[in-house]
Amino acid sequence: MGARFETEKTMKCPICKHGETTAGAATVTLEPGGLTLVVKAVPAQVCDNCGEVYVDEQATAQLLEEAAAAARAGTEINVRHFQTASSS
Repeated sequence: MGARFETEKTMKCPICKHGETTAGAATVTLEPGGLTLVVKAVPAQVCDNCGEVYVDEQATAQLLEEAAAAARAGTEINVRHFQTASSS
């Protein structure tokens, strides 16, 4: 699946201590200041037991950049699908 799911290592979930994580996707909601940004289909590792979501450093940095840009533009609510920086 290309760079989108480049981190396919599993780990024991540190939250529930029972499940293993697998590559998947999640919806992430960020609420900096007066902005609500909902990003769907974010690549993540998801616990198969409790559903806890782990987003890698690269995707997190991109999400934070998008939230900052939307806040600077005066956006109040924005819902979008995740796109890697290279697929813009």
